[in-house]
Amino acid sequence: MAEKIPREFAEQHEGLRATMSGDNSMEEFTCITPEDLSEIKNALEGGRMADAVSKIKENLNALDNIKLNIAITGESGSGKSTFINVIRNLGDEDTGAAITGVVETTCEPQPYPHPKFPNVTFWDLPGIGTPNFKSENYLEDVKFNRYDFFIILGCGRFRDVHAQLARAIQERGKKFYFARSKVDTDLEASKKRRPKAYDEQRILREIREDCVRCLQAEGISFPKIFLLCNFDLHKYDFQQLQETLEHELPSHKNRTVLLAMPNISLNILLKKKAAFQGEIWKLAALSASGGAVPGLSVACDVTILVKALQDYCKSFGLDDESLTNLAQKFDKPVEELKAVIKSPLAKEISAAFVYKLLTNAVGGALMHVEYLVSFIPVIGSFVARRSSYRITYYMLNSFLNEVVEDAQRVLIKALKEIEMY
Repeated sequence: MAEKIPREFAEQHEGLRATMSGDNSMEEFTCITPEDLSEIKNALEGGRMADAVSKIKENLNALDNIKLNIAITGESGSGKSTFINVIRNLGDEDTGAAITGVVETTCEPQPYPHPKFPNVTFWDLPGIGTPNFKSENYLEDVKFNRYDFFIILGCGRFRDVHAQLARAIQERGKKFYFARSKVDTDLEASKKRRPKAYDEQRILREIREDCVRCLQAEGISFPKIFLLCNFDLHKYDFQQLQETLEHELPSHKNRTVLLAMPNISLNILLKKKAAFQGEIWKLAALSASGGAVPGLSVACDVTILVKALQDYCKSFGLDDESLTNLAQKFDKPVEELKAVIKSPLAKEISAAFVYKLLTNAVGGALMHVEYLVSFIPVIGSFVARRSSYRITYYMLNSFLNEVVEDAQRVLIKALKEIEMY
């Protein structure tokens, strides 16, 4: 049977593509202040390229150094450690994985940096209500001010201890999110008990409504509940959780948390693409201030471009480690996933490869110069008509498109095939 795109992912893909087709599709991801934009534009128009490059480099370095500390808390046994591992695309036995077990294994806050985005740290907090961490002193004991926001996990009904924690977090001016874990276990148990009456959507609705009632009874108004399966984040409400974080975090941290999210949906892939596209003009301007490229009458810093292309591949899971983990997760041979990839893997990108891409980009960049002038923010025709800039921009954008298409094919290949009509 021919490979089919799962319906739920096809719908996400088309909906997001339509949303992002407008003129402002990438502006929200540029992560630069109007003041800095004005300063860069004035420097370029005044012929002060060095000043513009310095400001762009400052902005890119600031983005790379944004720190995000995410607290994962809840009762003992709610699956905090497993959630931290899965969201970082790690198995429980992988190097750097959070310790998991059937008894409380976290005695003090434990930091777990993201393996690809080390500035993003997930903190495994001790189970609330355990003998050493009583609820009344809990936030002081776990160093409350350290974290940007809290995810409160529960594997059954949310109780007074969860509500007390949420109220205390809110009173201190930070965000919290309720996540009901292990819903797959509940569904499986229900199916075994009443196979004839089994209705997955009805059961999920009942679980959600029960959690809402319990929290409202403890004084939490309009609580949002995200239903999760730690071992299958592409199911249920993880994407809604990711989108909620995206909307509620400041724009610079919004980008950081987005790039750290696992590639579990076409929606996330396309949003990551927009985030990277929002930075291409900066990389192109920075690179275009470099030395001459052999065989081309342009100036480009090839080191910057090699790193950018490698970052694209790693962020979209086109590196050996990510592909191996994905293959193991979905019980597929890794060669089967690699077979659908047309662009180079991260380890295959070198200076020689970048030279080849720049050479190939010459014709395309010349054909699309009017598009570049009208679309690229800040720099306008002054820089866009310079061959170094437009060739570099065109090359980066073309390669990013190819990487995202490969990431989509890999995701579809990994997931169960569903007939499309």
